[in-house]
Amino acid sequence: MVNESPDARPRRRLRPTRRGKIVLVVAALLVVSAAVLIPLSLIGPDEQKKESPQSTLVIPEGWRASQVYAAVDRALGLKPGSARKTVTTVDLDLPDQAEGNPEGYLFPATYPIDSATEPAGLLRYMADTARKRFGADHITAGAQRNNVTVYETATIASIVQAEADTASDMGKVARVVYNRLLKDMPLQMDSTINYALKRSTLDTSTADTQLDSPYNSYVRKGLPPTPIGNPGEEALRAAISPTPGPWLYFVTVAPGDTRFTDSYDEQLKNVEEFNRNRRSAAAG
Repeated sequence: MVNESPDARPRRRLRPTRRGKIVLVVAALLVVSAAVLIPLSLIGPDEQKKESPQSTLVIPEGWRASQVYAAVDRALGLKPGSARKTVTTVDLDLPDQAEGNPEGYLFPATYPIDSATEPAGLLRYMADTARKRFGADHITAGAQRNNVTVYETATIASIVQAEADTASDMGKVARVVYNRLLKDMPLQMDSTINYALKRSTLDTSTADTQLDSPYNSYVRKGLPPTPIGNPGEEALRAAISPTPGPWLYFVTVAPGDTRFTDSYDEQLKNVEEFNRNRRSAAAG
């Protein structure tokens, strides 16, 4: 989260996000706390008799669609770009608001795969799982209570997933999003700019905040046009039941220490502490 005042805005981004941590596990495909899903429709009759599939594909919470496509290609031994191309040819039954973009609807979980698994079936199963989770009664009720659509709830959850330093912070981050929307303030989330620039970084420059993109939440008010990743259950719960509070700003001054406030002056003090900690870490 970055300051409301452009003149006071520091050149470095104000807080690290979970996004930077997630990128470190791309190659491993192993770090995630997700339910094991068994897509029997992807497994042949003989394979269904076995107690477990030959292997699994792990999709961590918060991964972008581009990361999911690359992981599917690797797991199934396909040419890079195959899964992305498949998405353009298969009907994933996405919400109308998605306009065919599956971002946010490739549900993070552990997926059994074998030699018969096809990318179309695997991606369809991810989307089916997301649609069922997002279509649950409590999600629909939560979206109505917050005066947003289910698709917008998924978008908010994706921001929460990217911005929250810890699971316990998710409800407060969600509340900041809703509070800013209600006050017609730009969200000013660095995670949305990272998404637009297809990167993950701890730093956002002044030039970055002037980017001409619908995902630039410094310039454009409201939510970005799509989710910025694929959120997990905890982020989704936070999006439908945000923690009560007046907060408009937050910054993670140190790992596990995120400061939330509705005071701009207090935010500036917290930002300075964040910058001091980063300078100390760099010097060390």
